[in-house]
Amino acid sequence: MFALFRQDAQRWVTPGEVADPAAITLPRMLRLLYRHIPLRAMLWFRLGQWAHRRRLPGLPGFVQRHLYHRYGFDIVIGSDIAGGLYVAHPSGTVIAVERIGRNCSIIAAVTLGLRNERSFPAIGDDVFIGAGARVLGGVSIGDGARIGANAVVVHDVPAGATAVGVPARVLAPGGDGHR
Repeated sequence: MFALFRQDAQRWVTPGEVADPAAITLPRMLRLLYRHIPLRAMLWFRLGQWAHRRRLPGLPGFVQRHLYHRYGFDIVIGSDIAGGLYVAHPSGTVIAVERIGRNCSIIAAVTLGLRNERSFPAIGDDVFIGAGARVLGGVSIGDGARIGANAVVVHDVPAGATAVGVPARVLAPGGDGHR
């Protein structure tokens, strides 16, 4: 639990970067927790994830309800979420996924979850998801992909691609919006 949370905290040292693990000392960690409410929410999530993996009765459900009521953050405790998750504004954000890779950024009021059938998105490493975006159903978002603000993604997005619009379309290298 602490190793994953430490990776989450590395994202808060310098915005837009992943800090050196040695930069996360106890005093710095305490300052980061004091200054950044979203990081506190991630600490609660990692505690719930730890309890879920150890099958501790009641604690994962308590943590999930606490996250929702205190932070407005609806995240499934049993989700497979790697370290380095950066959720800039947890209020109004819903995360129900098959998996999220390392060092992903989720900005604000994002929904990751079901569409029509019971399948969840799989998000790769180093993915950026803009404010208000929706990633729905059993889609796969490749490593390094970028999802624009308010995009509604219902189809796979390849690694390194940018998806924008409603429904989202993958931008061509020139950025003209054609595939």
